[in-house]
Amino acid sequence: MKAAVARGSYWRDLRLVLRPFLAGQPRPLLLGGLLAALTALTGMALLGLSGWFITATALAGLHAATAFTFDVFMPSAGIRLLALGRTGSRYGERLVTHDATFAVLAALRVQLFRGWAKAEAARALLMRPARLLFRLTSDIDALESLYLRLFVPGVAALGAAVLAGVVLGFMHAGMGLALLSWLVAAGWGIALAVARRARRPAMKRAHAIEALRARAVDLVAGQADLVMAGRIDAQCDAVMNADMHLARADLALNRLDAAAGFSFGCAGTLTLVGTLLAVGALVSEGAIGAPAAALALLVALTATEPFAALRRGALDAGRTWLAIRRLSPRMADEAPAPASTADAGDAGDAGDAGSFALRLQEITVTHQGSSTPVLSGLSLALLPGERVALVGASGAGKSTLLAAVAGEIAPRSGRAGARPACLLTQRTELFQDSLRDNLRLASPDATDEQLHAVLQAAGLDADVRAMPAGLATRLGEAGLGLSGGQSRRLALARLMLRPVPLWLLDEPTEALDTATAHDVLQRLARHAGERTLLIATHLRREAALADRIVCMDKGRIVADLRRGGDAFDAVLRSLRPD
Repeated sequence: MKAAVARGSYWRDLRLVLRPFLAGQPRPLLLGGLLAALTALTGMALLGLSGWFITATALAGLHAATAFTFDVFMPSAGIRLLALGRTGSRYGERLVTHDATFAVLAALRVQLFRGWAKAEAARALLMRPARLLFRLTSDIDALESLYLRLFVPGVAALGAAVLAGVVLGFMHAGMGLALLSWLVAAGWGIALAVARRARRPAMKRAHAIEALRARAVDLVAGQADLVMAGRIDAQCDAVMNADMHLARADLALNRLDAAAGFSFGCAGTLTLVGTLLAVGALVSEGAIGAPAAALALLVALTATEPFAALRRGALDAGRTWLAIRRLSPRMADEAPAPASTADAGDAGDAGDAGSFALRLQEITVTHQGSSTPVLSGLSLALLPGERVALVGASGAGKSTLLAAVAGEIAPRSGRAGARPACLLTQRTELFQDSLRDNLRLASPDATDEQLHAVLQAAGLDADVRAMPAGLATRLGEAGLGLSGGQSRRLALARLMLRPVPLWLLDEPTEALDTATAHDVLQRLARHAGERTLLIATHLRREAALADRIVCMDKGRIVADLRRGGDAFDAVLRSLRPD
């Protein structure tokens, strides 16, 4: 029962992964398989015809009468045609198969990345960046074996077996059928046996590589913290342990590779010996001549070569299967979330959705793996142009509320609707790229004039123009090369470049000195214009931008105060000053 369920799960996962292959590049993939088969067939025909021609020419030269009447031109032309055809088909097969495969893999990476850009995916990525990066790179790369090292060689091997069976079948039907059956049984049987035995070490190797990369990155990136915690030696031991497991898996696969090579060699030798005995018997009976016997031997000799090409795919089959099992859940059609952040047109069926910039109706939010709600039955509505500050103690749910509005977290119940929004988090997210491309994340088509305009609005334009490379200045990892204030201004410029009506600001000036913070806030308020602002803060200077303060406690709204009242002023005074 369990085996049947496992087989059903395997085929379901395989279908989910094959679907993008067949949907993305069906004709090139099919053409590549046919070209691979044609390459194998022309190679066999070339060697067989050459052997027949050499043998027939030698026999014809024994007698003057046959020497003058023997046609050397047609076989010579055939040999040249086959040689050119084999070269062309080989080049076309490499070009078509690899181009189609890489196009499919690139599309799969985009599909997976879009899947990880959905609600709650960003948090999962931060928790396990090495694992998800491994899925996006190594696991996707492993899928190429499914086509390039299994399907294409399998088609070529089958074509070679059929051709060999047909050629020998014209000499003797039983001999042709026996050769065809033997080639398929022995060639595919050895490949299947190797794949079964290689599955476990291949999967161990994949796990070891993943662990080795993750631990090595942790060792390099966190060496200061590891030294401070006294764990540097333990981390080095963990790296060495992963490397040891990788070496063991490599050794096991190398032994299987050698055994597979020996098995295919034995199969080829047995094929040649069996064919030699069969054609010898036919020649002794006068059923065929020496040239036909040479043709049969050479065809049988080359027919096993395409099957040997399956060896690499069989060794990688375990790794490919592991990648399929890991990636198939992302290929499946995902069910819609129970509640989602939509645009204002979908924001509320109970009222006029267009009259709200943001409307939350009894939403409940829990973090993944936890049953305790972070937000419980929370309702909030913002009108277009309002500036609202969310205040409350740490852990009150302010950042979670912003994440729910931005779509980073899907509410477990209730309804959440908002106009298109942009979230400026506490952490400035910059990438190892140019200043220009870091800005263009907000607007890929922005011109340099537009970029300088938002940099001017953010107070960073003079600093950028003073840099030798200007907008082309390369930043290091996490924005290395800019000060904390410059990084925050760059993030602010990126926010200003994003044409959305709702800004979500999570402590936008935290960790900035007072002068820089006030300058950033003034520029932010001035450039916001008619946009709606929702600011999560515990600082008085940030809350002072708001004309409404919403107080939160333990995931609930406990007060909603508007500017002009004593309660508003009291809450504002209670916040942390500069």
